Amino acid sequence: MNKIQATITQIQNVENLHVVKFDFEGISLEMMSLDLSSAIKIGTRVHLSIKPTHLALAKEFSGVVSYSNQIKAKVVECENGKLLSAITLLVKNTMLESIITLDSSLRMNLQVDDEITIFIKASELSIFEVLDGDYLC
Repeated sequence: MNKIQATITQIQNVENLHVVKFDFEGISLEMMSLDLSSAIKIGTRVHLSIKPTHLALAKEFSGVVSYSNQIKAKVVECENGKLLSAITLLVKNTMLESIITLDSSLRMNLQVDDEITIFIKASELSIFEVLDGDYLC
């Protein structure tokens, strides 16, 4: 599981649907959630989590997509297996891992030091831990 330390910057809601915005080292991220704990407030520091299989990657991307979270990253390791590839990425000072199919890795010709774009749907990002308290989500 990938962990990202971020600070809540905005919370929008309609009934029990919430869109929460975060600052992650100067990068704006967005999460969609049905229910939020009362511990989730603007200014609160949190650990966000994202499964490695939920990080989509693009190389030489240009265009518009519906993914709320688009993050520039650098490939630091590309480990190709028989069916899957584990891609280790550096975003600012945070390491993330993406698991993609071997076919995708080979088609993209991913190499160490490649600059890529990570895509994360707002519904795939979640609050794992509130750092300003003892609450676990």
